[in-house]
Formats: sequence, structure tokens, C-alpha cells
Amino acid sequence: MAISSRQMALPRRRRLGAEATSALRVNYGQLCNNLPSSPDAVRLIKKRLSSKSVKLYDANPQILLALRNTGLEVCAMVPNELIANISADQALSDHWVGSNIIPFYPDTKIRHLLVGNEILSDPGNRHRIRNVKVGISMAMETLEGSSVYPPSNGSFRSDISGSVMKPMLQFLSETKSDLHFFFFFFGRESYLYFDAYPYFHWAKVPEKINLDYALFESKSITYKDPGTGLVYTNLFDQMVDSMVFAMKKLGYPNVQILMAETGWPIKKLTARPPVGTPARPRRAMQGFIFALFNENQKPGPTTERHFGLLYPNGSKVYQIDLRGKTTSSGYEPLPEPTNNKQYKGPMYCSQGNNTCEAIRPGKACHNPDLSLFHANYAFSSYWAEFRNSGASCFLNGLATQTIKDPSHGSCKFPSVAL
Repeated sequence: MAISSRQMALPRRRRLGAEATSALRVNYGQLCNNLPSSPDAVRLIKKRLSSKSVKLYDANPQILLALRNTGLEVCAMVPNELIANISADQALSDHWVGSNIIPFYPDTKIRHLLVGNEILSDPGNRHRIRNVKVGISMAMETLEGSSVYPPSNGSFRSDISGSVMKPMLQFLSETKSDLHFFFFFFGRESYLYFDAYPYFHWAKVPEKINLDYALFESKSITYKDPGTGLVYTNLFDQMVDSMVFAMKKLGYPNVQILMAETGWPIKKLTARPPVGTPARPRRAMQGFIFALFNENQKPGPTTERHFGLLYPNGSKVYQIDLRGKTTSSGYEPLPEPTNNKQYKGPMYCSQGNNTCEAIRPGKACHNPDLSLFHANYAFSSYWAEFRNSGASCFLNGLATQTIKDPSHGSCKFPSVAL
């Protein structure tokens, strides 16, 4: 964003955050056509899950309003498709903050503002807002080859290492202890926001990674890093430490990591006292679990639509205690896995989630029956439906934004309000 660190400064004052504690927060995705209302969802977050914090993938006004005066800490987000414009225009940046944050702050306890979601995976505070950390989230794809074997080989991709990551880490390092800068609700640290999913890493090479090792269930499997001698007992620690060593190579070994998204390392993040990782032992690790609901319109493989803690009707998908107070013996055993082998058959790509339903024969937007017209509708529909999860109007150069409405008659093109 065009909000600089100095513009987000505040005078010296008491610390607003306590020591970091091991606790889990929850990601609130909205790619679903059967979600409960925002007030009902907020009640589920507080009562059913006992979460203290929630992360959004936009600055949805209905949700921010529902979160007002609830005590829940909130992470809002600037959508990916807006970053290019607001990063180059201070007035537009101010307008976005004034329209999307100011109307709710401070009654809604906005404490994070992320600028985009995993945007690096695809190669004076003018409003007197305080106590809000600004950052971006990133995935394993920011690492060269996305490899975690061994963790000590971790390094950032060459196209972003010097131009993006080093300046960002310098900024995070400088804001760590300077009391003139804004605070973060976990304390006064600045964080590198990181998405770590053991499942996806295991799924790429299931024949090489033991499933129990990825699930924190292995009692005997270990991996020794030949470069450091550090011994690992689970895949998640390898992923985190690969990021740690990548930062160390750029000269910033002490920047804290916060899990902006993660799938299942519940015990790791709620352990008391904190256990940390082999490269950072006994350090508390903060994190947002993905996700609040199963989202039936989330694009990608079927697994993408089954990461929810709750079904849209509010019932639990499985037992979970985000407070970390329930012992392992307090949970019913999960069924044993029936398959640890990768599917070897042919795969195809087809339209899903009814994105292109309106251009099918006999539907409102089928005519004119021209490939270009159908492609325009498909691009617009895709962007409107999935932009909250990072979709943009680009599609590898096949599409571009326009203010000309192609709608005609009963055919209404989906649009996006920037």
C-alpha cells in the first residue's frame, strides 16, 4: 500500500500487547453459496469455536459490522486486484482505508491489515489508525523450488530475493523494537506472514513423505538436516525452518513468523509451554487455522472445499479446541487412512462451480454464439466469483479490465466494484 511505516507511526506509549501466547485464530473465507449470515457466523466463531481472532480475505462491510464490539481481534485484507493501483497512488490508498477501515475502527478491533493474499506465489498514518500491523502473506512457493529437504537449504526465489524479500525483511526488522512504530496485538513484534500446509507438500510427493510424518503422528520417523545436524520429527517444522533459513541467508535471522494460514498443526501451535521448531526451539508460534467453513465454491481440487472447521449449518466437521485445553485422549479417534498412494490416472480440466452456466445453449448469455463473447463472459464471471481468493482480471495476459459493460438484454455480465 502507499501507507509508509513513518505514516503509520505513533508516539511513545505503554505496550499494548502481552507476551506471545500459543493460541489459534480462524480464517473466515466466503467462497460459498450457503453460508450463514455474518452475525450468525460471528456467534459461531465466539461460541462454537471459542476463537479470539478472525482473518478475512477482504474488508467485507457486513462482516466488519457484525464484528463490532465483539472483542474479537480482526485481520482485514486489501484484495489482490487492487494492489497495483493503490500502491502507486496515495490518494487512492487513503480512499480505500477511509472507505473500508475507518467506518468500523476502533469499535471493530482491526489489528492486522494484509496487503493481498499469497501475491508472491505468482511470479504518517493519514487516518490516525494505531495498533494495526500491515504486511503481506506468502506461501511456500516464495522459496526456491519450494523444497524443504533439507531446511537449511531454504532460500527465496531469485526473482524476489533481492528486490522484494530483503527490503521487506529490513522493514520488519526495523519495526520490531522501535516504539515509534505501530504495535501488534500479540506484542510489539513485526511478523512475516506465512501460509504453511503440510498436506499440500505431502500430496505433491506422497510416495516420498510418510503420511504420519506429515500428520504429526509418527513416533519413530525422523529427518536429520545434513547441513545443521538438526533433527526433525514432522513436516511442518521443516517447512517453517526452511523459511527461517531463507531469511537468515538475507541477513535477518530473527524476524518472527506468523502462520497466516495452516491446515492441521493444532497441537504444535497450542502447546504450552511452546515447543517451537528445531531452528527456533521454545518459541511461541501464532497462527490462523484454515478455515471457518467448508466452502463449496472454492476453486481447485476437491480438497480445497473441505478444509472447514464447520459445515455451513454450524455443526462441526470434526472435534477441535482452538484454546488447546483438550488433551489428545479427550478426542474421539479419527478413522484410519485408507490410501497413501497418488492417483496415477489421467486428469482433465473442465468448467466447475457453474461459473459458465449462463453461456450454455438456451441460457441468457449464450447468444451471440461467438467464442470471443463466451470467453469475455467466462473471464468476468470467474473474476467476480473468485477474486476474494486472489483471482484477478489477467489470466496470464488473456484478459484486461474495462469499464465498458458487455451486458445486453437479459444477459447481465458479472462485475467487480473496485
